[in-house]
Amino acid sequence: MAAAVAVRGGRMEKEQSMDAGKYVRYTAEQVEALERVYAECPKPSSMRRQQLIRECPILSNIEPKQIKVWFQNRRCREKQRKESSRLQAVNRKLTAMNKLLMEENERLQKQVTQLVHENAIMRQQLTNVSMANDTSCESVVTTPQNPLRDADNPAGLLSIAEEALAEFLSKATGTAVDWVQMPGMKPGPDSIGIVAISHNSSGVAARACGLVNLEPTKIAEIIKDKQSWFRDCRNLEVYTMFPAGNGGSIELVYMQMYAPTTLAPGRDFWTLRYTTSLEDGSLVICERSLSGSGSGPSATTGNQFVRAKMLPSGYLIRPCEGGGSIVHIVDHLDLEAMGVPEVLRPLYESPRVVAQKMTIAALRHIRQISQEATGEVSYASGRQPAILRTFSQRLSRGFNDAINGFNDDGWSLVGSDGMDDIVIAINSTKKTGTHASSNAFSSSGGIICAKASMLLQSVPPALLVRFLREHRSEWADYNIDAYSAASLKAGVCSFPGLRPTRFSGSQIIMPLAHTVENEECLEVVRLEGQALNQDGTVLSRDIHLLQLCCGIDENSLGACFQLVFAPIDELFPDDAPLLPSGFRVIPLDVKTNGLPSTRTLDLASSLEVGATVNRSAGDTSTENLRSVLTIAFQFPYEAHLQDSIAAMARQYVRSIVSAVQRVSMAITRSQPGHSIGQKLVPGSPEAATLARWICRSYNYFLGIDLLRHDGETQESMLKMLWHHQDAILCCSFEMQPVFTFANQAGLDMLETTLVALQDITLDKIFDEPGRRELHNELTKLMEQGYLYLPAGTCLSGMGRHVSFEQVVVWKVLGEDNNVHCLALCFVNWSFP
Repeated sequence: MAAAVAVRGGRMEKEQSMDAGKYVRYTAEQVEALERVYAECPKPSSMRRQQLIRECPILSNIEPKQIKVWFQNRRCREKQRKESSRLQAVNRKLTAMNKLLMEENERLQKQVTQLVHENAIMRQQLTNVSMANDTSCESVVTTPQNPLRDADNPAGLLSIAEEALAEFLSKATGTAVDWVQMPGMKPGPDSIGIVAISHNSSGVAARACGLVNLEPTKIAEIIKDKQSWFRDCRNLEVYTMFPAGNGGSIELVYMQMYAPTTLAPGRDFWTLRYTTSLEDGSLVICERSLSGSGSGPSATTGNQFVRAKMLPSGYLIRPCEGGGSIVHIVDHLDLEAMGVPEVLRPLYESPRVVAQKMTIAALRHIRQISQEATGEVSYASGRQPAILRTFSQRLSRGFNDAINGFNDDGWSLVGSDGMDDIVIAINSTKKTGTHASSNAFSSSGGIICAKASMLLQSVPPALLVRFLREHRSEWADYNIDAYSAASLKAGVCSFPGLRPTRFSGSQIIMPLAHTVENEECLEVVRLEGQALNQDGTVLSRDIHLLQLCCGIDENSLGACFQLVFAPIDELFPDDAPLLPSGFRVIPLDVKTNGLPSTRTLDLASSLEVGATVNRSAGDTSTENLRSVLTIAFQFPYEAHLQDSIAAMARQYVRSIVSAVQRVSMAITRSQPGHSIGQKLVPGSPEAATLARWICRSYNYFLGIDLLRHDGETQESMLKMLWHHQDAILCCSFEMQPVFTFANQAGLDMLETTLVALQDITLDKIFDEPGRRELHNELTKLMEQGYLYLPAGTCLSGMGRHVSFEQVVVWKVLGEDNNVHCLALCFVNWSFP
């Protein structure tokens, strides 16, 4: 770059000198004289320059304007030298720092290996000691089958409880955890409270503080009923309880958590819960995991859970003088992220997800009950708020049950039809509610669930869920909805003989209830239909659905966005049976303290949404947003129709997956900066068009095809180019070529992303011999339109050496046959 500036500076000096009348060649004596003056005064005035000419006879033949040009050029060269020296010094410093960091990294890796080895030895020793000491506190915890036998000697558990209390308080009101404000949650008069998440700490933690208009004892009662507000809580059982000081109590608790998708197992916890009062009148409920193998009442589900840890967490409830309470909440977990597929680990490693699912959910639930109790919230339906909350909970719980399919609920898997895209589970024991007519399923029947999970790229979750809610006819088969509704109502699962029904495709949505911040809403949906009777008369055959929507607001900060619904009777009794089905979209939040991926959005994947797993550039912008979509649909069946209903369910969910893919593609195209026609940089062609230009120009100049294709569309050509084994890059056709496009292999070779690619220039990746070779062959490239560079090495964006066997360079011609850019194909590249 400095050389280019120097050339421009020299050209400027020559041109300006020519403007002055003639080109001046300075002698050594003249340059020495000018340098002496420059050392004293780098920017002499017009009078000083004229005085210099008078006092220095050797400059008498130089005009003042030419002297002015010399000083301008001299200042420019001085500036370039200083900048070059500065950059060289920075480069030397970075090189030295890089060396030190590499040495430190190597040392730390050795230390980690040693510590892991020592930790394994210590774990073994502690296990041996624990097994030998029957009176230790550990033995109390590791014998959950009969925990009451140790309740007579609770001193060990009380010691653990006091320790958990001290650690919890240090997190709730102290600096035991490095807290940072949660993005998007700004404290203010209308805010739910002050929310923070952990930064660079062990496990994942979240903290919230808010004012609630309820008494501390009422809040404690609500908090302990975790299944009423924590939607991921499947089961919570208190195994034993004994009194502690200050009117408090110690409880041994076993809790199970649902998995959010079909791609991961659930989590369970074995904890000690300590409730006590402080000297200032505050009430504390703190909890922490206990080591051991405490398990639930049924061993059949043990292998379906991963044992997770709850680090000291809890609730500090402080009474206010004017009434109400200030609630401090801390949730600190280690969710054992290694137990899930790598793509889902951000869900288990992100403190933001814990904040959204647990911490904020608890505070919202308390505030909701508080406002309902004071009459601030009322519902037009006339139903009690508690009943509507129960319906929401039942819908959510039923959907989670369908997704997880636990053995002790009666679920078992059915063999696939040769394709693994849809999972079919069957339950011959499950009932849908406590309604008097819940015998809608005969003793010889049950429920079939068809479910699937898929990854989405660059699809805003709120927009997708809102589209599925508002445009049901785009993906749903109303006749299958009618089958489910009729089966629940009449108790007859007769899908093959279902009377044909005509639906208008319209739906009427009637709101029932919503949370204070509209994060969740409950509504009744009526699908208008008509059935033709045997005598030709037309009968009304409307379908009613109870529907739960979460996060449909685009500004929602929820951890998941879902649309869950179940057919209901038109009368809608309070104990109506529910068979929930629906969609759940969970953003894969990227860890801010992690290294960004070197992968980028697969452009060709926009042609086949959901068919492949896309890899993002490691940020949370809309352009690179990844999310996992889980679909689960439940259908009642009778024993003699099991196979036909299972086949129908599998095919129906496959059709829904295809519809969601089409919807996702349409939504992506409608977003700014998205779609297959997305421009790579301002002024560049669409990706598909550029792919066609690259391949056409390669054939034109080299006489052979770059890709093997037979009349494919531009989109399929782009897909083939994107997945080509050799690194193919395009750079702008200018003095300092900048890269504007690269296929997946090219991005991998340069160790960069599509966005960062535009910061890399051609001369940065070649070493000096490579640059020399390229510059020497430029004339040949311009004349014949292509050239071959021999084997050599280049540099990736991370500074690593990359070897290649050959580079093919050719001009890319646009529709007007003008040169649009240069294309380079690195053949058989590899990292040494």
